[in-house]
Amino acid sequence: MVIEFKSKPSILANGAVAGPLEKKSVFYSYFDSIVEDERWNEKTNEQGHSTMILDACDIVMKKANIKNLDVDFFLSGDLVNQMTPSNFAARELAISFIGLFSACATSVSSVIIASLLTELGASQLAIAGAASQHNAIEKQFRYPNYYGAKKPATAQWTVTAAGYALVGKHNPEYPSIVAATVGKVVDYGDTNPFHMGGAMAPAAYDTIVAHLKKRNQKFQDYDLIMTGDLGKIGLKILKAMFAQAGVTPEELQLLRDAGAEFYGEDQAFQAGASGAGCSAAVYFSYIIQQLKSGRFKRVLLCATGALLSPLSFQQGESIPCTAHAIELTME
Repeated sequence: MVIEFKSKPSILANGAVAGPLEKKSVFYSYFDSIVEDERWNEKTNEQGHSTMILDACDIVMKKANIKNLDVDFFLSGDLVNQMTPSNFAARELAISFIGLFSACATSVSSVIIASLLTELGASQLAIAGAASQHNAIEKQFRYPNYYGAKKPATAQWTVTAAGYALVGKHNPEYPSIVAATVGKVVDYGDTNPFHMGGAMAPAAYDTIVAHLKKRNQKFQDYDLIMTGDLGKIGLKILKAMFAQAGVTPEELQLLRDAGAEFYGEDQAFQAGASGAGCSAAVYFSYIIQQLKSGRFKRVLLCATGALLSPLSFQQGESIPCTAHAIELTME
């Protein structure tokens, strides 16, 4: 489903924070803050996860010179069971809260809902985004770090990062959300939790194709089309799908992936980065700054999410995936 926003809501402020290992990210200089303690000086990884979300939201509000009482809605999600880090952050923010789970696609699904609320006149200001904390997520979906389990080359590294955006009424000085595509759930039968990029690539393809078709657009209408966290292997698969559909190599140069680029060519991170905070931190730092600087005029951000749980994996279920997209312009 493609939504075209007549009121063109704008991203009026943005905030991205990350953990100590994320100093190795190629996007490091665009983040607002790097914290040396991955637990944010809290007792547990999950408590640190929640504090990280609060830090990112605080940066957003300070940039916009507003307080929590000025914000109508807080939209957030993460990968921990029942999204407790987002829930507990919402408890501290005391803002009307809509919790969302689209896995690693939550960075975009939250902005879509915030834009709809703005379009309907139900919201003047809304904070939307997502976050992930490496240790908290790894021990839930894979193995605790202290197990020392060896991972295959297709595996990706869950980032410790959070990214949030303040969505409000149209302002030509800021990036505007002119359209969005709410993706379907796509499942090609993959069952390997260490090869998320391959599982999610078809969902990204389906969403991007739907968006371009409805908007009567082509790759070259954008300065950039960036997926969320397909990683290096998933991005290759996605490019191969588009190449088979007739997209030229020149056009495919416009297609990038936040997860594939996050840690550069460092082999320690195998196929790249993942996590709900991966696309959120990149989109709501690097991308917003490139739009505001004038380097980009129009971008399509397509965040991808694998909708599995530890229980569904244990029961032998395949991995259903989705992808949601937003089209941002400087107008």
